[in-house]
Amino acid sequence: MTHRPITPKLDHLEQHFRISGPCERMSLFLSLLPAAEASQPSRRAVLYVHGATFPSALSIAHRFDGTSWRDALCEAGFDVWGLDFYGYGESDRYPEMDKPALENPPLCTAPDAALQLAAAAAFILGHRGTGTLSLIAHSWGSMPASLFAGEHPALVDRLVLFAPISRRESVSVEAVPRLPAWRIVTSEDQWNRFVEDVPAHEPPVLSRTHFDAWSRSYLDSDPDSRSRNPAGVKVPTGPASDIAKAWRGELAYDPSRVRAPVAIIRGEWDSLLKDADAEWLFRSFSGSPSKRDIKISRGTHLMHLEVMRAALWRESIAFLAGNDIAAED
Repeated sequence: MTHRPITPKLDHLEQHFRISGPCERMSLFLSLLPAAEASQPSRRAVLYVHGATFPSALSIAHRFDGTSWRDALCEAGFDVWGLDFYGYGESDRYPEMDKPALENPPLCTAPDAALQLAAAAAFILGHRGTGTLSLIAHSWGSMPASLFAGEHPALVDRLVLFAPISRRESVSVEAVPRLPAWRIVTSEDQWNRFVEDVPAHEPPVLSRTHFDAWSRSYLDSDPDSRSRNPAGVKVPTGPASDIAKAWRGELAYDPSRVRAPVAIIRGEWDSLLKDADAEWLFRSFSGSPSKRDIKISRGTHLMHLEVMRAALWRESIAFLAGNDIAAED
């Protein structure tokens, strides 16, 4: 196990915590930025659940032109927490990540991540002395978040799924190929992923200047990234395995078990969440008392880093601040 020092705070009010997780002798990293009016007793907690290739600091907390999604949520009265799963950001790395990738199966699958999320939720609720929290999950993070929400309905009052991964009917009889335990993702890999969904006739939705600043922080999230050629970040492949299975009909959770209000927020150019995918997912949250399917123009799977990010922020805040009431068991 590699113990990692905590990086400098992204905001002078940010608080950092290391907590015990489901893996013995491995710690999880949590960050907290309190609501702008931190003295308000009625303020609510939001926990952000990151996706497959970069941690919370590079997602909800990353500032473009001085402002982040987290800042907008805090201004709206929410305490905003960020969790890094094992193998990402400031949390400990799996011991298997120091071994050849082919020696072990994919790390950080949704069931494993849901246990990590449960540990984080228990800490947050104990720290606050309250009974519920809201979740915002991006991409693959929708799987552990929804799995946790289905297993612990009394703890989750609202669930925002931004660009979630949905189940697709399999068109292949072949089994999902076995992936290695981990892989390297370079800055160029990220850039290609960020721009590939934008139609050729449309102007860019992410500036190269913004990306270059983000990319430097991305490489900083792995202390060994710049020792590789090309420089790249080592990440677990459990998320990639979960996504491949979902697209062969094996979603990691049962949406009907979720009892909280659910919002699906997506960009019109998201190739990983097509209209049919979103429609299936919306129908499948049959136990939710209130659902929204929100599609935002000129957005891709990475809309939280793009020009339409403020629209994403507003839609998430409007939903989280609503009066939807979770269904009784």
